[in-house]
Amino acid sequence: MSHAMAERVLIGERELAPYLRGGGLADRARGLLEQQEETWELLRKGYESLRTVETRLFEFDGYAVKVQFNPGRLTSSSAKVDDKSIKERKCFLCPANLPSAQRGFLYGGGYLFLCNPFPIFPEHYTIPCVEHTPQRILPSFSTLLSLTRELADRYTVVYNGPRCGASAPDHLHLQAGDKGFMMFDEEYPRLKGRIGVTLFKGKSLAVVSFSHYLRRFVAFESDNQETLERAFSTFYQEYQGIVGGDEEPMMNILSSFDDGLWRLAVFVRSKHRPSFFFAEGENRILLSPAAVDVGGVCTTPIEGDFRKITRENIVEMFEEVSLEAGQFEALKSNLREALRGTH
Repeated sequence: MSHAMAERVLIGERELAPYLRGGGLADRARGLLEQQEETWELLRKGYESLRTVETRLFEFDGYAVKVQFNPGRLTSSSAKVDDKSIKERKCFLCPANLPSAQRGFLYGGGYLFLCNPFPIFPEHYTIPCVEHTPQRILPSFSTLLSLTRELADRYTVVYNGPRCGASAPDHLHLQAGDKGFMMFDEEYPRLKGRIGVTLFKGKSLAVVSFSHYLRRFVAFESDNQETLERAFSTFYQEYQGIVGGDEEPMMNILSSFDDGLWRLAVFVRSKHRPSFFFAEGENRILLSPAAVDVGGVCTTPIEGDFRKITRENIVEMFEEVSLEAGQFEALKSNLREALRGTH
């Protein structure tokens, strides 16, 4: 980032100081949000809209999915992410293209901490790489873990793969939002013992798979960042081996840190959007699942879709976009063996 660009985008310490109440990254993020609500009209309107959302709750076997009507998410939910559309638009996460009123601060040298003007979470942040580089998890994984630990007091960190809900698949970014907001946050500890299958358990690593939560995922728990990085690298290799190809395997990640332990849930995917997203007329529902959706809070920006969506639609959507059951069983088997050989 050039000096002139830094002057325009980075918030000054004196400007931020009145909004800080303590130390740490989580308080700094909260302070930035307060400052931006006062000075950036687009963000203020986004949060005003968020406070009017309606919700519906659909209950399943020991867990639930919440659907919210959030008209402020129309742009993100309907974003065109094909190669042609991406090439023809300016990247909205590059510092040079940020709105004039948007401010942020640097994180880890190479990332910019920003407030999301189209929020889903009550406090919603986007953390893009300063450089324009493709959305990929491997180059950003250690940053995701460090960010998770530093934001542990208030926030969960999420990652959307380039073909799994990232509205900027051409620009590397993470997101963060309130702990406890997603249904998954409360349900995971309870369901782990009931429907989770342990694939590996060692001194500083536990790996558990879930096949019966509407969506399919693998959870990693560890108190050691290096161990977790190695385990995820093993998972990535085995996952790519199952689905083939050179592109990043499709995934959404929810990452949290509590009581000295990382919990990383990796939801494995086969499709970006369900078939009803592309249907015609009354059969169409504008719902494009990303990390927060697989975390149990689905967002639709169209009121008619919010009113008509059914429990069956939700089951259909998650079954369609999740990794196919047979492939997931193969992944579990291969991962179990690989972890035994490397941990």
